[in-house]
Amino acid sequence: MKILAIETSCDETAASVVQDGTKILSNVVASSSAMHEKYGGIVPEVAAREQLKCVIPVIIEALKPLKTGVNVSMFQCINDSIDAIAVTVGPGLIGSLLTGVETAKTIAYVTDKPIIPVNHVLAHMYANFLEPLSCHSREDGNLTSKTQIPDQVWDDKTIKFPAISLVVSGGHTELYLMKSVKELCWLGGTLDDAAGECFDKAARLLGFGNRGGVAIQETAAKFTIHNSQFTIPLPRPMLNDDSLNFSFSGLKTAILREIDKLKRNQQYNNRTIEQSSYEVQEAITDVLVEKTLRAAQKYKAKSILLSGGVAANIRLREKFFSTIKQFNNITIHVPSPELCTDNAAYIGAYAFFRGKSTDWKKITAVPDLAVEVGEA
Repeated sequence: MKILAIETSCDETAASVVQDGTKILSNVVASSSAMHEKYGGIVPEVAAREQLKCVIPVIIEALKPLKTGVNVSMFQCINDSIDAIAVTVGPGLIGSLLTGVETAKTIAYVTDKPIIPVNHVLAHMYANFLEPLSCHSREDGNLTSKTQIPDQVWDDKTIKFPAISLVVSGGHTELYLMKSVKELCWLGGTLDDAAGECFDKAARLLGFGNRGGVAIQETAAKFTIHNSQFTIPLPRPMLNDDSLNFSFSGLKTAILREIDKLKRNQQYNNRTIEQSSYEVQEAITDVLVEKTLRAAQKYKAKSILLSGGVAANIRLREKFFSTIKQFNNITIHVPSPELCTDNAAYIGAYAFFRGKSTDWKKITAVPDLAVEVGEA
């Protein structure tokens, strides 16, 4: 089964063709992130306008591997080679979501193909079922090819159930119990700010603009290399709380307080910026690892799945892989970095494994779509 998937929940415009939920035939991403740099963050109206320009060219690019001739139109290619359409309906920015949803509905109407609405937060975890493949990305119109280098050999048979799935991104930090490839139960999530949002806020406070967790990771690595004396402790929010919930708003406040103190004492320099970056990363990743492992023990998990943009963080991966050694019979699975950030491939994977086709007339964008499912 070949699914054409469309994802426009934030500032990316993405389309992918996924076969049988695991094989990526194409994966194209157009990002407008460079346009948002001068604003220090994503401007929803700007993102939506760029997506209107990009969505059809991105879909055409994603369909290229399926075209049987140069004169074959987009609709003809979909008619001949695609079995269903999948589209992100939420959560996300309303203007961006509408671009993808209305495009997908139009294609479904014209081609009479089934259409599958997808919750992109839940879909993130299905990146773990995708075979690694070359991923095409486009930054403001310039198409480039990136080769994904997986952290481990892909083998869907190694994902055993029950599994604990941590979805950690800029807008969400959620824990799920995965009883099977279809049955999900929400265990806990952030009560306020997500881990990715905390990374982003810390990056801005430290003068890195909108480079977010990538800048924190790079700068933290310099502190480790220097092996400087550590003097900037930060709290680990809710680390010892019995629940499986998260909270990172207080950590953002603590970071601001520490930076203000350094500046008042005239100690704010490259070395203390490196120390601050290191401790921010340690604090966030400590909480994520501890809570996830606690859930794995509680529900006797056989696998742990990481996904979402923050799952690309090298330090987070290191901690999971080093800590998991003390647990018997638990395997850990992490998508290659390009499949952690927003793209349409995991939308197609989710649609295959768990999606349900819906009358196109009943599909609508839902920016605040709930991410809590089932009961443990």
